[in-house]
Amino acid sequence: MNDFSLSSLRAAADMVHAQVPPTPQYAWPLLGQRAGCDLWVKHENHTPTGAFKARGAITYIDWLRRTHPEVTGIITATRGNHGQAQVRAATAAGIAATIVVPHGNALEKNAAMRAFGATLIEHGHDFDSAKAEAIRLSAQQGLFMVPAYHDELVRGVASYGLELFDAVPDLDTVYVPVGCGSGLCGTIAARDALGLKTKVVGVVSAHVDAAKRSFEAGRLVSSPTAYTFADGVAVCTPVQAALDYFGPRADRFVGVTDDEVAQAIRIYWQDTHNLAEGAGAVALAAALQEKERMRGKKVAVILSGGNGDMSQMAEILGGATPQVTMDMRKAI
Repeated sequence: MNDFSLSSLRAAADMVHAQVPPTPQYAWPLLGQRAGCDLWVKHENHTPTGAFKARGAITYIDWLRRTHPEVTGIITATRGNHGQAQVRAATAAGIAATIVVPHGNALEKNAAMRAFGATLIEHGHDFDSAKAEAIRLSAQQGLFMVPAYHDELVRGVASYGLELFDAVPDLDTVYVPVGCGSGLCGTIAARDALGLKTKVVGVVSAHVDAAKRSFEAGRLVSSPTAYTFADGVAVCTPVQAALDYFGPRADRFVGVTDDEVAQAIRIYWQDTHNLAEGAGAVALAAALQEKERMRGKKVAVILSGGNGDMSQMAEILGGATPQVTMDMRKAI
């Protein structure tokens, strides 16, 4: 049973803040004018790994050291941000880290994981196939398999929600990117622990919308493909434990197209001079899609990460939308 009480989340936040200072939240005036509302951006692109997952890894590795002191090596699957976070936290704790990524993964994310100390393995063509290989290697090599979703990850990630709600407690709506769900669940946990009435909206790619369809159906639904350049939300099969938590607590889900995401990246650069990766821009894309619904309200969007490949970012800032190749098919 998860413990997402306020005291538990505050203790997790203290642990996170010992390594990761609170990130800022700004109401950028140009962005607000464009969106037609009082729009706040939570800058999770300003963590030591350039993404929000740095937080959850700290609390998860602390839990691992306390509950499984015999573990000397971990393994996990990732499109990049989860892996960077786990390698950073594990290495700091004296634990070796092996990371499995799909072929065609972002080059800069791969390089960053190696720089943090990872043994990097490429396998398959999407997150789900990389995850299957990580599970196989975990059994074969005696490595501890770190999931993409776990209560201890959520406790750490909830620290950004506490920071945001402490700074701006009267938000009407918060838009949160959804991959495996720790960000959405952490934001909901922080809101509920503080007793706020803010609506929390999950955002997915319209091209890989399994989490949205699962939420609406009340059961797990898979996407057949992972055709989106927003790799942080390119998850074909949702996590049951995440759905169990956010299912009755999220307000709704929004799906955004790759064209909308690319435009949101350009808008972030134009209006704030922050560079967002694809998954980092989906929340803004959703807020802009729902501009009339949000008009005049106080709204926040989570800029969950800024770790985009330079070549891809150059293409997007030049006015194009990256095309996902057919080798990104679902492998399992």
